[in-house]
Amino acid sequence: MLTFQKTKLVFLIASVFAVIEYFVIGFPLYYLIQIPILYSIILGVGSAFIGVGFFVKSICKAETNEKIITLTFDDGPNIINTPILLDILKSHQLKATFFVIGKKIKGNEALVKRIIEEGHIVANHSFSHSYVYDIYSTKKVTEDIRLTNTAIKETTGLTPKLFRPPYGVTNPNIARALKKTGLISIGWNVRSLDTVIQDSDKLYNRVVSRIKPGSILLFHDTGKNTIETLKEIILFTQKNGYKIVGLDQLLNIKVYEEL
Repeated sequence: MLTFQKTKLVFLIASVFAVIEYFVIGFPLYYLIQIPILYSIILGVGSAFIGVGFFVKSICKAETNEKIITLTFDDGPNIINTPILLDILKSHQLKATFFVIGKKIKGNEALVKRIIEEGHIVANHSFSHSYVYDIYSTKKVTEDIRLTNTAIKETTGLTPKLFRPPYGVTNPNIARALKKTGLISIGWNVRSLDTVIQDSDKLYNRVVSRIKPGSILLFHDTGKNTIETLKEIILFTQKNGYKIVGLDQLLNIKVYEEL
């Protein structure tokens, strides 16, 4: 896998040769300029696509041929949608993972407790979920992650080991912060786009066409069409022999620190 460290080494070597070729052999200037441009493009792609694993090794699916998948919900708790989602999951006796935003916990403690009480997993989705999270310093990301874990522990008594970066963006600062906090980055391989797609049929078709054994599905507590579409997706899995399990079961990992 192409990693950040390997890429830096490759481009350092390429830059040295490019400079030599420019000054000694007389290659055109545009040849020299292409190196930093290409480097920037690779860094951008590596940051924006969590499944690439460029800066942070994120778990985006289970390596299995068994028809098991898991549901994850970001950006909650949401006082309106989250209870309805919990009702749906309860009616089908299914377990899911809720990646919560730390600043939303205050005032919604009972809802977070309900998530735990009904057998679901609560995980860390940052405290601020800021639009500029990707330019936070390592120190600020570390503090942000710890703030959410503290809020979750104070509410539930549990300390999450799982983290999902806001917007799925990763970079060296986030990588260092995860190393400091010891959290595991969780991505996805089925992105529903339920906050963008307004047509329920399109949302349904997008998701079910991408489901494979070991899939991690990404939804949001805030998605307008998530609730109705989720019911249909659950029916699809039942008809097609898929079993929806908890993230801990799918990946065979511990999701909380030992008490």
